[in-house]
Amino acid sequence: MPINRPTKSINDIPFSVLDLASIVQGGTPSQSFQHSIELAQLTEKLGYKRYWVAEHHNMPGIASSATSVVIGHVAAHTSTIRVGSGGIMLPNHSPLVIAEQFGTLEAMFPGRIDLGLGRAPGTDQRTAHALRGANYTSGDDFPEQLEQLQAYFEGSGPVRAIPGEGANIPIWLLGSSGFSARLSAQLGMPFAFASHFSPENTLPALELYYENFQPSNDYKEPYAMVAVNIIAADTDEEAELLATSIKQSFLNMMRNTPSQLQPPVKNLDELMSPYEKAVLEKQLGSTIIGSPSNVKKKLQSFLDETKADEIMVSTMVYDHNARLYSHQLVAEIVGK
Repeated sequence: MPINRPTKSINDIPFSVLDLASIVQGGTPSQSFQHSIELAQLTEKLGYKRYWVAEHHNMPGIASSATSVVIGHVAAHTSTIRVGSGGIMLPNHSPLVIAEQFGTLEAMFPGRIDLGLGRAPGTDQRTAHALRGANYTSGDDFPEQLEQLQAYFEGSGPVRAIPGEGANIPIWLLGSSGFSARLSAQLGMPFAFASHFSPENTLPALELYYENFQPSNDYKEPYAMVAVNIIAADTDEEAELLATSIKQSFLNMMRNTPSQLQPPVKNLDELMSPYEKAVLEKQLGSTIIGSPSNVKKKLQSFLDETKADEIMVSTMVYDHNARLYSHQLVAEIVGK
């Protein structure tokens, strides 16, 4: 059943960036962070609205584990683009610590910081136990943690978060299923959905959010942002070749052998079983790959389905210049 919201044009909504700070094969975290700065500066110039980095742990190909530190680094090297987390995995942290960290960021970069929150660990269970120690929770207490965090920002917590108290930082709830969709709707908060790795749940979660949204002081209507993989190049063939890097990354995670981001390969089908190929195609089902004309058509179709208010672009490409160029093409496609 189609989502009952007005249809929008890709030329009329904001576009943003999700950066996993990928470490390519043979690369280093230092190179990843330099590449993030170059991408943030380019996308700021191109008119993208926000630049988010994500918390992941124990993954050889992702350098953004200390997410707040990376946000500060990106914000310090840009001037107008909003910078934030997509997201901070709140059960890994004390709400007081996050209030202080993001209060500090907001004090350094006023009016430019977003706080996106997730309840998953952003890693495997063994690493989650290492992160959380004696305070380990399964994430079931996420609503209570969120309430505590908001109390620190409001100045009504058991102790004072300084910096943090009184900071006007937009809080987003992130999700790949219906839990955060329903919670953000109940609380009248903006919602960001991870369609880049959970395409099957995208429409059900968004429908839950839209239909159950309760107006709040900050948001009178629902506001949904959807993250999607987009890999654009001059030709469909070139884009498909570039996309084999992210496909290898997901394939390695399926095999429980996470790796650095691999170079493109021409024979990907030969490197996986028919079952693995089917699972991979399902997990990357919303990924948009192709030349500008094809990307434009697929992107508008994706927006027609989701009725999103904003699109967040994730582009895991091995070659840094090709990654920059893909974001440039997307900006041209959507009229930035």
